Amino acid sequence: MSSPLDWPREWARDRSDRPVWFHAGSNLSLDFHGDPAAARLAVFSDGNHHMALAEALQAFLAGQPAVRDIFYATTPPAVLVQALTAGGFSLGNLFLSVRPHVFISPAPVLDALVATGQVAEHVPFMRSRGNVLLVRAGNPLGIASARDLARPEVRLFLSNPQTEKASYEVYAETLARFARAFGVSFDFLAGPAARIVYGERIHHREAPQALHDDRADAAVLYYHLALRYTRIFPGCFEIVALDGEGKAEPATRTDNIVTAYHLGLVGDGGEWGARLRDFLMTDTVTAVYRRHGLERPDA
Repeated sequence: MSSPLDWPREWARDRSDRPVWFHAGSNLSLDFHGDPAAARLAVFSDGNHHMALAEALQAFLAGQPAVRDIFYATTPPAVLVQALTAGGFSLGNLFLSVRPHVFISPAPVLDALVATGQVAEHVPFMRSRGNVLLVRAGNPLGIASARDLARPEVRLFLSNPQTEKASYEVYAETLARFARAFGVSFDFLAGPAARIVYGERIHHREAPQALHDDRADAAVLYYHLALRYTRIFPGCFEIVALDGEGKAEPATRTDNIVTAYHLGLVGDGGEWGARLRDFLMTDTVTAVYRRHGLERPDA
């Protein structure tokens, strides 16, 4: 078994001078950030753009030190909706009674929160640039496009259709469209999972680990996630465009589904929620997200 990938810290407030304890096999928390006891601002967000959100929150905190810290969670949306409804969540034996001031997720998730009265309204925030394939460095199987996923020896990583329904549906529909465009069959997607390695709960951490462990040969991912992995794990991964044009960029054709992320205040957003919402709509944050491979919806 290979070693776990060494993920960078993503705090809004740097505490690198404090003791750090974790064990990758049993006690490791990558998608809950900051000090919930000290933070005066809490954010619940889907995790697929966690790297850009981290940089944006760091910039907000630097300009608003009175916030003290920002506690934010970056898991699949269903987890966060459950935590919001229940008034907190458990991390093993640790329970955190945290209520967010800002909620970020795909529009249907925010629509459901509006329907229950937990969020009054939401606005478009960012969008993805589509999807790509991530492979190990050197591309051992010579995967050149989505067409090669039809080869019987290629093992494919996908997010879990039950625990991460939103991302799975984006990836599966994108693959179905490219299969039709290439005139090949991806019937293995609907059959036994012998060639599919499904994530369990949080594919934005599990996908690169599955490739690193040689349990999968390719992963279908949002471009911004794949870009992140090539940056923080240099020499480990490469990006392959689904259309086979040879670029480390997403295919621009309409077959490549784009995901839109929205944001809204939970209740009145507390003292800092509205100010964070306004900051997240600035050119500063647009530039941050663009560096990480995302765009404003009207870009």
